[in-house]
Amino acid sequence: MSIVTVQLGQCGNQIGFEVFDALFRDSHCPQGLCSKRENEAYQASCKERFFSEEENGVPIARAVLVDMEPKVINQTLSKAAQSGRWKYGQHSCFCQKQGSGNNWAYGYSVHGPRHEESIMNLIQKEVEKCDSLSGFFIIMSMAGGTGSGLGAFVTQNLQDQYSHSLKMNQIIWPYGTGEIIVQNYNSILTLSHLYRSSDALLVHENDAVHKICAKLMNIKQISFSDINQVLAHQLGSVFQPTYSAEGSFHYRRNPLGDLMENLVPHPEFKMLGVRNIPQMSENSLAYSTFTWAGLLKHLRQMLISNAKMEEGIDWQVRPPVSRLPTLGKMSLNKELHFNTSIANLLILRGKDVHSADLGGFKDPALYTSWLEPVNAFNVWKTQRSFNKYEKSAALVTNSQFLVKPLDKIVGKAWNMFASKAYVHQYTKFGIEEEDFLDSFTLLEQVVASYCNL
Repeated sequence: MSIVTVQLGQCGNQIGFEVFDALFRDSHCPQGLCSKRENEAYQASCKERFFSEEENGVPIARAVLVDMEPKVINQTLSKAAQSGRWKYGQHSCFCQKQGSGNNWAYGYSVHGPRHEESIMNLIQKEVEKCDSLSGFFIIMSMAGGTGSGLGAFVTQNLQDQYSHSLKMNQIIWPYGTGEIIVQNYNSILTLSHLYRSSDALLVHENDAVHKICAKLMNIKQISFSDINQVLAHQLGSVFQPTYSAEGSFHYRRNPLGDLMENLVPHPEFKMLGVRNIPQMSENSLAYSTFTWAGLLKHLRQMLISNAKMEEGIDWQVRPPVSRLPTLGKMSLNKELHFNTSIANLLILRGKDVHSADLGGFKDPALYTSWLEPVNAFNVWKTQRSFNKYEKSAALVTNSQFLVKPLDKIVGKAWNMFASKAYVHQYTKFGIEEEDFLDSFTLLEQVVASYCNL
């Protein structure tokens, strides 16, 4: 089954390119561990999900590119074509001459309705190329104008027009130090609207990815391209094919459906995060060896201590002795040391993958009491390695990992709203104060729900 990717705004289009490039390079890299038949099956499964093919044999990304300014889209199309490996469709792009000025309301209330028909027609044409549609993967930022505002509008339209198809939004959480003055407003409006129209939100925090680039990849001058390549590696490690229950050479047909089934057991809990191990520069990789026991020990501790990378893990955090329900709401002022999970999906790739001991992730103490561990934990495997790593693991988690950052953004936005700061920039484009209040109410409920796991 195929996934149609919708790339929105500068952030979405730049990340989208890196994701498709990583997927293509990995699927076309022959693996000595695998037979020719298995390499071909892996490649065919990846292609079915993310690429269609033109008559001249060049794979075409199953993607629609949208931005209100042409510069980034032109650069993205050019980079893909110049790679010689794959490209975007000739008529799969929509752009204009005017951006959204970092204003969510302008993207949502002006650009959205004005260009709705053109954008949805492009998406429909892409859907019609699929023999079978798994769903939509929407890549966007959370803090700007076009990606966040138009992204929320497009997701809402996808929900209206393709209600039976799954929607997963991959969103970039802004730097805590602040990128633009109204980023907290844009963020709460984006999140609240996506929570109503998306099936899952796959969140990457800019601060965390930046640290991975600095500390694990040893990059001195970190660029957006460096950050986007780390993101592409993490997303590829999740979306590349893995075995189905039928075993070798049979790859999962419905990647989005399987992800949702394993990770989103309740519509009130939609926040997903990704952790990868190992993650390092190619130079370091050549001199490193790993065992499954070591990788999974570190990854489990990253999960329960809410560490985003394997460096600087707090090894003092331990699962609670008892999972008895606590009285009342847990105060956010109290440190959330232990990261309680609703559901976890472990994806293992590489040599001796079937020998990995998964017992540490089956501990009932890791999970909320209302879901049995047998339903809360799942594992996908393939003996084909990913992106030159002999052994690698990715953990997609639905847990409390985002409680503190979300509560912080809601608090900052509320403080600005209480003093009416910059609210006029939104009301003049049709976003009423009532819309802000609805967003605060919804997200405060999300925080409370995750706190009480």
